[in-house]
Amino acid sequence: MLAPLLSLFLLAAPAAKPATNTICPVLGGKVSEKSKTVVVRDREYRICCAGCDTKMLKDPDKYLQKDGTPKNAKK
Repeated sequence: MLAPLLSLFLLAAPAAKPATNTICPVLGGKVSEKSKTVVVRDREYRICCAGCDTKMLKDPDKYLQKDGTPKNAKK
């Protein structure tokens, strides 16, 4: 009974917006399409290393503007 409900939930859940950043929002290292991603506020961000996901999830306001743009993004 639980499995069909879980399947429905996963199908109904909105997909996160795909990552477009080229530098890690946390450490500023280069990232690529093959880099690990983390989802914050329904949006994916590429990160440069395993420790960055924890930092990003713990304090996203430190690394992201209110609109979701990484604070270290080039303008």
